[in-house]
Amino acid sequence: MTLGTILELVFAVALIVAAIWLYRRRGRDDPQHGSQTAVLLLVIGVILLIHGLGLLEYHPSSAELEAAQ
Repeated sequence: MTLGTILELVFAVALIVAAIWLYRRRGRDDPQHGSQTAVLLLVIGVILLIHGLGLLEYHPSSAELEAAQ
């Protein structure tokens, strides 16, 4: 893992934790409504986590590799 990947994963986890904290705090203040900001932070954090783990990298299939030769 590179330093950039580690920083991306740390930032993703920080966003997810912040989203959970914000959603729970907001729920106490107004139990009828959630927090759109918390949901957006959670979505961005999850996307960053997926990207940081390398799950969006392209891996060609064996048929594609054979066709390229």
